[in-house]
Amino acid sequence: MSLLTLEHGKLAYRADFALYSIAVVSLAAYLLVSEAGQQVLQTLAFVLAGLAGWTLIEYLLHRFVLHGMPPFRGWHDAHHKRPVALICAPTIMSASLILFLIFLPAVELLDLERACALTLGMLMGYLAYSVTHHAVHHWRSSNAWLMQRKRWHALHHHVEHPGCYGVTTAFWDHVFRSQGQTRAPANRQ
Repeated sequence: MSLLTLEHGKLAYRADFALYSIAVVSLAAYLLVSEAGQQVLQTLAFVLAGLAGWTLIEYLLHRFVLHGMPPFRGWHDAHHKRPVALICAPTIMSASLILFLIFLPAVELLDLERACALTLGMLMGYLAYSVTHHAVHHWRSSNAWLMQRKRWHALHHHVEHPGCYGVTTAFWDHVFRSQGQTRAPANRQ
């Protein structure tokens, strides 16, 4: 088994949820006992900024990387062709990206506690995305929010509807007007 395989066995697929849950709880615990725990509003603001930032990153990655850039486009096409297969980004890849593109630059620009708070928000967003994406493909539920996310994501998977790139929220699709408009028919002469 390769660390960079896209299709996971059940154990590796579920381990991703467990590892990110542990990371979220660990960072939150660290922030509670560190100096950041004394600056609750500031810490909360950085966590919320990270969470909000994740929603934009989720949208941009899905729209422009997974649907635009090789080899990611090809990898993501496999998910579109087999939406219930256990296909996802390898944990080592997602964790490395979060470490090198979020946490380390934040430590350089801010300080350790603020970087941890910002990263916590991002990790919470990524975990929410992972659970939501899994749920829209694998769970049956009468929960109104989840049913709305399922409908939205089904539009995304439908060939005639480019758009609906947000999985956890439709906010950025509305901002960037990518709510899944149907493609115009080709001109026939």
